[in-house]
Amino acid sequence: MEILRIVVTGSVAAGKTSFIRTISEIEVVATDKKATDETAEIKAQTTVAMDFGLLTIGKGQALHLYGTPGQTRFDFMWDILIRRANAYILLVDAHRPEQFRNSRKILNFMKQRVKIPYLIGVTHLDCSDAWEIEDIALALGILDQSDCPPLINVNATETASVKAALITLIQELANCYQYQLQSK
Repeated sequence: MEILRIVVTGSVAAGKTSFIRTISEIEVVATDKKATDETAEIKAQTTVAMDFGLLTIGKGQALHLYGTPGQTRFDFMWDILIRRANAYILLVDAHRPEQFRNSRKILNFMKQRVKIPYLIGVTHLDCSDAWEIEDIALALGILDQSDCPPLINVNATETASVKAALITLIQELANCYQYQLQSK
C-alpha cells in the first residue's frame, strides 16, 4: 500500500483534531488530556502527543493524518511527526491574533526541518472578529508571493472543506514531484 503521510499542525484550538476527525475513516487515535494551563481558558481538552486518522484515496493508496499538539512545550512531537511527512497543513485560527506569533513559530520550525509541500488553512473565518487571509499571511511573515504556499479557508468540521484542503495539498505535492522530475 502506498501511504502519504500528512501532518496537520497549528496553534491551540486551530482545528487540528476536528480536521482529522471530520475526514478519518477510522476512529481517531487521540491523546487528549485535560488542559491545565492557559489552554484551559480556550478549551477543556488538549492534544499532548498526537492524533492519528486514516483516509483511503484510491486502490492501494491511503493518507495517514497526524495531528500535532499546539502547545510549544510539546514541540518535540512536532519534530518526530514532521520527519517522515510527505506534506503538511498549518491551520491558523483567524480570530485569535494572539496565536499568530505561535503559528509563525510553528511554520518556521517546520520549514527548518523539512522541505516539503505545505498549505496554510485559515480556520474560523466566519467569526466577526476574524482577520483577512492577506493580513494573516503578513502576520506569518509571508511577504514574497513567489514563495507563498496556498492559503485557503478551511472549516475543520465540514467534510467538503477538509476534502478541498487535502486535494489542494495533494496537488501541491504532485506539482512538486513533477518539478523534481523535470529538473533531473
